[in-house]
Amino acid sequence: MLLSRDFYFDAAHKIVDYQGKCENLHGHTYKLTVTITGTIKENGMLLDFALFKKTVDEYVISYLDHTYLNELFPNPTTENIAMWIFEKLSSVFLEQFGCTLFEITLYEGHNNNRVTVR
Repeated sequence: MLLSRDFYFDAAHKIVDYQGKCENLHGHTYKLTVTITGTIKENGMLLDFALFKKTVDEYVISYLDHTYLNELFPNPTTENIAMWIFEKLSSVFLEQFGCTLFEITLYEGHNNNRVTVR
C-alpha cells in the first residue's frame, strides 16, 4: 500500500557554478510529494494522516520554508535538495512509524521541472 501527501514551501536560491538566469537570486514555491509504503496497522491505517503531515512539517517544511537555501546547502539544486529530503525522511519514517519512504518528488514551481528520488 502507498500513502502520499503534497506539501508546499517557499524559498530563494541561486545555483553555484552555473551560467544562465538561475545563477541569479530567485525564488520558487516548491511542491513536495512524499510517498510512504507499509502494511495497514490494527487500527486500519498505514499512518495517521495528521502524523504524516506533522512529521514532514517538523523535519522538512519548517526547516526549508521562507529560507535562503544557499545558507543551508552548498549548491541548492533541486536534485541536491531532493536527496537531502529523502535521506532525512527515510530514517524518520522507519524509526518512528515502521514505514518505508517509497519516494519523494520535488517540483521547482508549478510549471517547472521535478526530481523524484526512490
